[in-house]
Amino acid sequence: MEQSPCFKRAGLGSWLMAPLLSLVLAACGEGTPADSQQLADEDVSTTSAPLTDVRVRLMAANITSGNGQSYDPGEGTRIFQGTKPDIVMIQEFNFGNNSASAIRGFVDTAFGTNFYYYREGGAQIPNGIISRYPILAAGEWDDTQVTNRDFAWARIDIPGPKDLWVVSVHLLTSGSGVRSTEATNLTNLIKANVPAGDYVAIGGDFNSDTRTEPLFSAFSQVVTTSGPYPADRNGNVNTNAGRSKPYDHVLVSSGLRAYQTATVIGASSFSAGLVVDTRVYSPISEISPAQSSDSGATNMQHMGIIKDFLIPDDGTTPPPTPSGNVTVVAPNGGEVWAAGSTQNITWTASNTSNVKLEYTLDGSTWNVISASTPALAGGYTWTVPSTASSTVAKVRVSDAANATSTDSSDAAFSITTSTPTDTTPAITKETENNDTAATANARVGENLAVSGGLSSSTDVDWFKFTVTTPGTVTVSVTMPGTADLDWYLYTSSDVNQYAARGYTASNPEVGSYQAPAAGTYYVKVVGYAGAMSSYTLKVTGAGVVQP
Repeated sequence: MEQSPCFKRAGLGSWLMAPLLSLVLAACGEGTPADSQQLADEDVSTTSAPLTDVRVRLMAANITSGNGQSYDPGEGTRIFQGTKPDIVMIQEFNFGNNSASAIRGFVDTAFGTNFYYYREGGAQIPNGIISRYPILAAGEWDDTQVTNRDFAWARIDIPGPKDLWVVSVHLLTSGSGVRSTEATNLTNLIKANVPAGDYVAIGGDFNSDTRTEPLFSAFSQVVTTSGPYPADRNGNVNTNAGRSKPYDHVLVSSGLRAYQTATVIGASSFSAGLVVDTRVYSPISEISPAQSSDSGATNMQHMGIIKDFLIPDDGTTPPPTPSGNVTVVAPNGGEVWAAGSTQNITWTASNTSNVKLEYTLDGSTWNVISASTPALAGGYTWTVPSTASSTVAKVRVSDAANATSTDSSDAAFSITTSTPTDTTPAITKETENNDTAATANARVGENLAVSGGLSSSTDVDWFKFTVTTPGTVTVSVTMPGTADLDWYLYTSSDVNQYAARGYTASNPEVGSYQAPAAGTYYVKVVGYAGAMSSYTLKVTGAGVVQP
């Protein structure tokens, strides 16, 4: 692959090159700089302060799914949201149309609006870095063995006096010899460009069949490659889709390895780090909104790898904007709420100003209840929708400014609809005054003829009937002679806009309507162009209340 002058000279033997690198990146257009195309300024401080430990979570992730080697299907996004990494070495960094706004939107959704990112340019399946902490410089080094991606690197201002250099890699599947060449080349690039004393992390999809491949010997010159290795809930350390090969890795330099600590998620602790396989993770609620099926999604060929580190911080690095934390209190599973009733959605929240409220009736489509409501309120009065749901209804509460901070009901609650009852005797004859919906004659029984008449050119007649179950309702108006009468059907929720009508010159005037739910409906009979006539009205349907 021909070397790009934009990044082959990004060795940065002197830190005075960092501002120049920003200009080079902008001029060449060879990639997407961090945080909306602006690299963070390097901050060098000589002050000293007492050290404190800051947890930093590193993740390697080639967890695209679907047929496009992208994150569009959403399974990978949910895994990111549930595991909450601080720095990700990401592969196949594609989303939407790959525009700056599309990639920024993906980062905002999967991680948060306060995260920085770098994505290599001109690649079919680009590598990249996503970071909670400022990216001081970033670029790509040439992978001479492949043409559709390179090695993406970033220098990150993590807490403490040392910077972290991370490299996102996606090695070839064509053989261990090729992978060894890639690893040797990358090792030499790291030696030439990373200052002694700074931390290093190499992460990503190595496509390694075993842990004894020569590539690990090459990498061991700059990072530690020995165990113990991250494992899933069942102790499996392999990371391909079939869980039989160690494809994916997070390898760090010895100085950073000294600070590795157990990966803690909820009440679970993984001493050497975590292989994220949602199919075996339990309880899955600890990494919500990830779903147990996500790691088994179509064309998801890798598991994510996580390692945590407790890094000593001297206070010179400003802390990142804290992520909010929200928890649904009610409905949290098992509640039975009547359709149309008012109920209280409640939650707890920290580091959150406003929350977004949503609900689902099918487990996949989320409907907005409130786009933003004060988090401190802790509750919201909700009118329960009229559609019944007994198995998958849930509510979700999210930080309105950070979609990665989210929680949904632990289990489904039920929405019930009561069967309408109407004990009013069915009518057989129209009575005035029934010129409005409010004064409609009630009730029309199933298939029971009701006689009526329009006595003037402005007369209209309204009737009411009740449906106990969703289904087809048929309306018929029969007239003597050649008179032309029409009918209009309305729902109880909207008596101004008709839901169905019979308005031809036919006699009888017959038509059908698919009632979506049990409830009260109306029929209005009118004369076309002021026509006047007697008539007979019938309403039929399995769900219409009998006479």
